[in-house]
Amino acid sequence: MLKVLNFEVAFLKRAIFASGYAMTIDEMNYDREITNHDIERCKKLGSSPCGSAHDNFLSGIAISMDIKYPEYWSPEFQRYHFAQIVTSQSKMHRILKFNLADGCNKYVDQRSIDQIKEYRDQYNATDDEDQKYYWFMKIVSNFPMGFEKIMQIVTNYLQLKNIWYQRHTHKLKEDWQPFCNWIKTLPLFCELTGIE
Repeated sequence: MLKVLNFEVAFLKRAIFASGYAMTIDEMNYDREITNHDIERCKKLGSSPCGSAHDNFLSGIAISMDIKYPEYWSPEFQRYHFAQIVTSQSKMHRILKFNLADGCNKYVDQRSIDQIKEYRDQYNATDDEDQKYYWFMKIVSNFPMGFEKIMQIVTNYLQLKNIWYQRHTHKLKEDWQPFCNWIKTLPLFCELTGIE
């Protein structure tokens, strides 16, 4: 099931200060400490409805993370506007090498794993290029959606706010709910977005 493995938050302080630009007439002093006034301003702006633009300063808080995810999760994740996939494990390049027994989640039926192993055996048993292509396509077309891979992504607090609102009660509760719960543990995330 979904798991965040590593993460780094960047530009948190800069974005908090930048949230005050609309009412500033001077250059921003980034050397000072964050004040309660800064946090209160961010709470007010960050708890605005998604898409109102008042919460746009959240897009300046970048986050990089590694996610271990089942294949069926990534098409839903990829619909978000700013979620750059830096790189991921390649199914096309490694499909003949992946350890299915260890890489599938608990919902993948053993019969599916055995079927892929049988297709791999057929692939490895032939030297005929047409037959190799046929067995490769059988493997790709039948590979379990519950196989878990790892990718690195870069996104921001604004997108994570949108994701939280759209996914914290999602039907894929073993994948989206842990991710949404993890989002709430990010530095100052709840304070800046009004999410409790």
